[in-house]
Amino acid sequence: MICPTCDHDNLPGTEHCVKCLSDLTALDRPIAVDRIDRSLMEDPVGILRPRDPIALAPTATLREAIAAMLERDVGAVLVVDDAGGLLGILSERDLLTKVAGIVADFADRPVAEFMTPAPEVVQPQDCLAFALHKMDTGGYRHLPVVREGKPVGVVSVRDLLRHMTRLCGAKG
Repeated sequence: MICPTCDHDNLPGTEHCVKCLSDLTALDRPIAVDRIDRSLMEDPVGILRPRDPIALAPTATLREAIAAMLERDVGAVLVVDDAGGLLGILSERDLLTKVAGIVADFADRPVAEFMTPAPEVVQPQDCLAFALHKMDTGGYRHLPVVREGKPVGVVSVRDLLRHMTRLCGAKG
C-alpha cells in the first residue's frame, strides 16, 4: 500500500506507514463502486423482508418438521424453547446428512436429535455483506434473523440472489 504522504510502498494491511507513520487505515476500507456494492455494504438484512420463521418445539417430530417445510416451501425450520428463544435450526441439509439412509424409523423422532444447535444468526439491522459473509464462511443456505434472542425471520441465499438480481435489473 502506497503512503499518500511520503510515497513509501508499505505491506498491504499496514496500519501506519513505516517511513513517516501516517495513518493508512482509511485506505484499506472497501469502497462501493456500484449499486450492488452499495447495497451489500449499506442495506440491512431487513430489506430482504425475511420470511416469518416456522418455529417448532424441540419435541416436535421430524414428520411434523418435514410436513411444515413442504407445506410452506421452505428449506429450514427453527427450533425454539418455551419462551420463544432460538435453540437450533433443522435444514434440508440436516435431513440429508443426519437422517436419510442413516436412521431407520426417523419420522417420530424429535427434531432436537437432528437439528444444528446454536446456529449462526443475524439481526434485522446487520448489513447484507455481514449476512453473506456468514453464509459463505459457514456454508449455510439459511440464517435465522433474531431480535433480542428470539427469531423474527429467516433469510436464505435465494433471498440474497433475488435482491441482487433486482438491483442488476434496476435502472439508474
